[in-house]
Amino acid sequence: AGRDGRVTAAMASTGAGYDYSSSTFSPDGRLFQTEYALKAVSNAGTSVGIRCRDGIVMGVEKILISRMMMSGSNRRIYSVARHAGIAVTGVNADGRQIVFRAREECEGYLDSYDHPIVPHVLASRLAYYVHYFTLHGSLRPFGATALLAAYDADEGKHELYMVDPTGLCQRYFGAAAGKGAQAAKTELERLALNELSCREAVKEVARIIHTIKDPSKDKPFELDMSWLCEESGWEHQAVPAEIVKQAEAEVKAALEEGGAGEESKGADAGATAGEAAGQAPMEDGST
Repeated sequence: AGRDGRVTAAMASTGAGYDYSSSTFSPDGRLFQTEYALKAVSNAGTSVGIRCRDGIVMGVEKILISRMMMSGSNRRIYSVARHAGIAVTGVNADGRQIVFRAREECEGYLDSYDHPIVPHVLASRLAYYVHYFTLHGSLRPFGATALLAAYDADEGKHELYMVDPTGLCQRYFGAAAGKGAQAAKTELERLALNELSCREAVKEVARIIHTIKDPSKDKPFELDMSWLCEESGWEHQAVPAEIVKQAEAEVKAALEEGGAGEESKGADAGATAGEAAGQAPMEDGST
């Protein structure tokens, strides 16, 4: 009995025998298929969303998988209605299915009620849809996380939601997903999000995504950005290319200056240490 218990515990910890179906719990209460889906998201490009005082800005790190890939292809941000847009990270094909479902929900709600779908209703329905794929052995969870930005014209409110592969849906002031999610969340927590304008948020999203990248290890990327704000007439649109380019140029210049400053500080510290080391024998000799 003791040996059987040890074998069962070992199987539970490694997922052996309990990861064949998304509907099978391990003895310690884990669903390994959904954990694998979350891992797929954490290995993908970083996405960041910020709810500002005058709208919402979303940005996605679109990794360039080939030097021959055309600029602007392999989109990561989509409009699902005039007043709503989705940014996906993870398995892109899975993300597209979530986008298609969101568009169907928007169209169905408009046909039924002759009114644009309410943000929290759209977010809830997407969460139900994603969660359904964790309940049946014949299906697999989505390997993608979706950031949803939407505007409620009746209430005059703009809302940011995130739906992950488990079907969990939460509303945020600032959200991040993907490989650099933890570092991005740390940067977001330092900002006064309710005081930012969307123009300022564009620069902050660009700064965050460029700051958490390691050029020596990570692949090159393009920055996809969209906004839903007063400036866009509360319609979900891509941020104008010139604004994105300007924001990236400012961020890169600041990072280069910061790197040069750190190098000069290191050189000064080394020189000071050398001078101190050179003076020490003279002092000893004089005494």
